[in-house]
Amino acid sequence: MGSLFEELEAREAAARARVEELEAELAEISGKLDTAREGLERLRIARETVVEVLAEMTPEGSAVSVKSRETSAAQGVAPAYAGVERRVVGVLTVPNWQPGMGVDVLPSVYRDIVEVVADAPGPVRAKQIVPRIELPAETGKIEGTRSKLKRLVERG
Repeated sequence: MGSLFEELEAREAAARARVEELEAELAEISGKLDTAREGLERLRIARETVVEVLAEMTPEGSAVSVKSRETSAAQGVAPAYAGVERRVVGVLTVPNWQPGMGVDVLPSVYRDIVEVVADAPGPVRAKQIVPRIELPAETGKIEGTRSKLKRLVERG
């Protein structure tokens, strides 16, 4: 009978160890849950603050606000956004080309790029344009110039 009691004690010790492991995991997960709840609360406060700021920035009754409300209602956006009017922050830097339009409508960087391309005897690469518009020949500047070239081509 001694071996049965020894087996029960061994199993009890293993169960006790497992309980202690699970309690440690629970404490760790509880800490993560608290951190996640704090992050959620910060985001909620930030959203409410943005709603208040946007409401103060735009005059009431504008066509944009009516359109935003209709779009929000159609998309099922949360009621917290119902009265908020949106202001367009971004702009179209390279307008679509129309007959009679010159390079003077472009931002200065784009005008410089167009000037370099126009003065070139043949095709040019973004890598060749960057030093001519007085930018450092770094990968980031070359890629930025390449995207500007693509934007100019897309817009005609």
